[in-house]
Amino acid sequence: MNLQSAANASRRPALLSSPALIVLQGLISAAGLVVEIIAGRMLAPYVGMSIYTWTAIIAVVLAGFSVGHWVGGLVAERPRRDSLGVIAICMALAAVTTALTLPILRMLSSTVLTHAPSAGIAILTLACAVVFLPSFFAGTPAPVLAKTLVGLRSGQEGKALGAIFAAGSIGAIVGTLAAGFVFISWLGSTMTIVVVTLTYAIAAMLLLLMSGTSKRWIALLLCLIGALVITAYNLTLGSACTKESRYYCIRVVDFTPEIGAAAKLMVLDHLGHGINLAKHPDVLVTPYVALIDLFVTRQRDGVPVSSFFIGGGAYTLPRAWQAASPEALITVSEIDPEVTRIAKDQMWVPDAGIEILHEDARTALERRPDLYDVIIGDAFTDIAVPPHLVTLEFFQLVKARLEADGLYAMNVVDHVPDMHALLAVYRTLKNVFDHIEVFSEQDDFLSGGRTTFVLFASSSPSGLDHIDGEDGQVFVRIAADALNARVEDFRTPMLTDDYAPIDRLVGIGEL
Repeated sequence: MNLQSAANASRRPALLSSPALIVLQGLISAAGLVVEIIAGRMLAPYVGMSIYTWTAIIAVVLAGFSVGHWVGGLVAERPRRDSLGVIAICMALAAVTTALTLPILRMLSSTVLTHAPSAGIAILTLACAVVFLPSFFAGTPAPVLAKTLVGLRSGQEGKALGAIFAAGSIGAIVGTLAAGFVFISWLGSTMTIVVVTLTYAIAAMLLLLMSGTSKRWIALLLCLIGALVITAYNLTLGSACTKESRYYCIRVVDFTPEIGAAAKLMVLDHLGHGINLAKHPDVLVTPYVALIDLFVTRQRDGVPVSSFFIGGGAYTLPRAWQAASPEALITVSEIDPEVTRIAKDQMWVPDAGIEILHEDARTALERRPDLYDVIIGDAFTDIAVPPHLVTLEFFQLVKARLEADGLYAMNVVDHVPDMHALLAVYRTLKNVFDHIEVFSEQDDFLSGGRTTFVLFASSSPSGLDHIDGEDGQVFVRIAADALNARVEDFRTPMLTDDYAPIDRLVGIGEL
């Protein structure tokens, strides 16, 4: 070490060292990726957690990081003390804007969802409002930390840059894994935001100490006080979810006023998944559930002897069938154990009489050779059926698990008059089953917009053109000729394990 280097080292703040810079970059990167992952859960109660939600979040986060890196590069041109002091303030602002994500989302969501010209623009707008600024401020330190580390390692510049880039990547990996496997399941969105806010606040203080200057302490303290005040406010808001699991934001809503009897609605992310009445398991409020019950019980002269449900949710129909026929063999594949726990604890689903498998339905059907009289498909990711549950290969598996005269029923949400997703599922089912019938509630279909359809696939036709339900409900069958003509007109794709763009086909017309 020459005399100049020794003099520079003697003036260097005690905290300013190569290991400290590397660890700090890793910590900031980890926090930035936690915000990205948690943003999906934060938006889920408002816009669902579809491919469009994740696309918007990832794009906005990357945009924020990119602009932040560019601004950080400009800051890095300043002297070391000054540049470290500036990004200390940036990290304090990262803490403030991260703390603001929850209040901003709650404040803007209703207005944006009401006035946005399309669901896609609404999702993108909310993503920008929530995660752009935290990502921007979190992106500013990297160039400054890289230049500072290079300055500390004269003659080892390449190793210094490699170390700082590696620290950022490793931090991003750790943050992603921590968000998915630890924070969401164990802490929930609000407490995770608190942790990230405090992380940024600590990083800000460390950076200012590393700068060796005190001229920005007042600004830093004001930012940090603001972040702490907002954090305290966030803790008073409470969670939008009854339970945040690894899969869903689960909410249970008291539906008694709407029904006139003790009843609850289960909402997964932003979509209702069933209404249960406390003392009347036979009352099926949701029209498509009532339709499936009416169709199946008429075709089977009562509750089927054996049935397999793809998706549990509120367990509304399995609960009704178990109450009506305790000897029936009812199996439900529900991927999320928390959904089952809450359905039992809060929605009057019995502990006995229903076999429950906490695994993906396709995996469950593949590993179990049992045959069923009826298989019911009622699984959703946002408003679209998961892609691997609408393919030719999956429908072939379903048919292989049905008795010779078995019946497969599944509901599909789509938009009238386009119905591209419905037509694709219909075309794919036609390549596996002899007869496909599509029903919908008459009023729902005629009103247009988002509509729930139920497809029934079997070896023989039902002979039904319409079904009369309770309280004047009428369910009508859509003519096969009309469906076939539209399949040809739109060149509807076949859905396979290699190509199943169900999210695109459903579209994002309405939330």
